[in-house]
Amino acid sequence: TVFREGHDAVAAHVVLKDPEGRPGPWTPMRELIPGSDRWGAEISADAVGRWSYRVEAWSDPVATWRRTAAIKIPAGIDPGLVLEEGAELYERAAAGVPEEAGRAVLLSAAQALRDDARPTADRFAGALTPEVDEVLARYPLRDLVTSSEPLPLLVERERALYGSWYEFFPRSEGTREQPHGTFATAARRLPAIAAMGFDVVYLPPIHPIGTTFRKGKNNTLSPGPDDVGVPWAIGSPEGGHDAVHPDLGTLEDFVAFVRRARELGMEVALDFALQC
Repeated sequence: TVFREGHDAVAAHVVLKDPEGRPGPWTPMRELIPGSDRWGAEISADAVGRWSYRVEAWSDPVATWRRTAAIKIPAGIDPGLVLEEGAELYERAAAGVPEEAGRAVLLSAAQALRDDARPTADRFAGALTPEVDEVLARYPLRDLVTSSEPLPLLVERERALYGSWYEFFPRSEGTREQPHGTFATAARRLPAIAAMGFDVVYLPPIHPIGTTFRKGKNNTLSPGPDDVGVPWAIGSPEGGHDAVHPDLGTLEDFVAFVRRARELGMEVALDFALQC
């Protein structure tokens, strides 16, 4: 919401700041519905990370003058005074333009407003050219500038927005000789998963499985001595959340599994169970 008291025109823009804290080019805002005081703009960040943005709003003296002049000049109400006021505004605006060519455009418009040899309507039109508008769009004359507090903008990679996930248990990728699968045997399944078009391989927790209240086949509460338990159960003497179940392999084996998935254009999502 952008507003001010009185009848003067207002304007606003959005200023992005990248994750390194560097301010980027600003984006002009527009009133979404005339008279609503609700303004908007489309902005785009070109890198992932934690960006921020702020809204700057100001009183727009040039737009205010143009609106007033468009009423008074056709009605013949103090045209000389109105045009002189505009010339002084354009000179103020020119002082804030760093480019010589841009300054020249605004000073030429101010000169046209003061040219008594031309008809009043022509003098006014000389201050409304596309060239003048282009310079003022880049270097607006701003009074009473007000800035919002910085607002956070988290930019994620596209894969964080959507993807096709394939879930499987590495321990299920065993053989007759070695029924309990490992990261190495599970990695052999990855090409087939990639060929089906999946983007993410989703694994259950890979930490050692707790022994207290261990469940058996079909979720029974009376497991046998060979039941491996539920991967989400923590509390094993072999380690906690930062350990790897020894039957799956080593941490290096897991890193190799992730590397192979990346080679095939996939990522690995790992369930992290905090219950204890």
